[in-house]
Amino acid sequence: MPLSPNMLSEMKELPTVQIGDYNLHLELDELSPEVKEIARKELRETPDVSRDAVIALRDLLKEERDLHIPLESDYWLIRFLRPCKFYPESALDLIKRYYKFKVKHADIYNGLTPSKEKNIFEQNILTVQPNRDQLGRRILILELGKKWKTNEVTLDEVFKGAVLFLELAMLEPETQVCGAVVVFDMDGLSLSQTTKFTPMFAKRIVDWLQDSVPLRIKNIHIVNQPYIFKIVFNLFKPFLREKLRNRIIFHGSDRKSLQEYISPKCLPECYGGTLNLPRINGPQWLELLLQCDKEYEAINSYGYNKKIEK
Repeated sequence: MPLSPNMLSEMKELPTVQIGDYNLHLELDELSPEVKEIARKELRETPDVSRDAVIALRDLLKEERDLHIPLESDYWLIRFLRPCKFYPESALDLIKRYYKFKVKHADIYNGLTPSKEKNIFEQNILTVQPNRDQLGRRILILELGKKWKTNEVTLDEVFKGAVLFLELAMLEPETQVCGAVVVFDMDGLSLSQTTKFTPMFAKRIVDWLQDSVPLRIKNIHIVNQPYIFKIVFNLFKPFLREKLRNRIIFHGSDRKSLQEYISPKCLPECYGGTLNLPRINGPQWLELLLQCDKEYEAINSYGYNKKIEK
């Protein structure tokens, strides 16, 4: 039996890393009463709605003969039903978009595991806060300014790192319900760094966020951006639909502006917060992610063009 019914692999132990007094781990517990209430209000989730939607989605997926998926897992189906508010047809479309995106960008996804992508985490420009925000959401932080050495880490590696983080976040029931927020810290972005961004890269990121991530991305916060960040954002603008565009908020160095969305109690000191937890760095996250290699291999074994056992 797997460690948790949320997982696709046969991992036997909860991945965990001890950092001082803090224990960093995946949160695979059942939903708390508070989060169940959020799920009921925002996602229409009740035991009856969930049961009926799972049955309906499974029936729809049985018609998809060329798609290899863990059809027997209710937990896997719920992973896609939650961002679609338990509408089976919408979840079916999301599953197909999720796997078609993986086929289209096979150069990124084929064999994608933490053990093959150590560099992005060792460079320490991509991390997730150990805590959630006041609304239960995961906080992903990308520092693509002065920490980013463009000769040592590519934007494709940054994308792979973000994919690895979000695939793991999708396993967590609370994250499935509450979603995630992303903070882009552009402090120190240079003109030479802006030249690394291309329309092709911008389109891939936007397609991924808008159509292919089975996770509720609630806001994207841009902080510490210099004036030249406009050059970068102008590449992304043509591909943004209104819903995502409205979720992108520019704060500059205005900490009060950021704190209107994320409580100071949930933010580290560098963003004007009062959080009393260690800042988890890239190498520490890598230590946790490496324990999950088997889970990523299981994730990679499903989709279009995958072997279907008879």
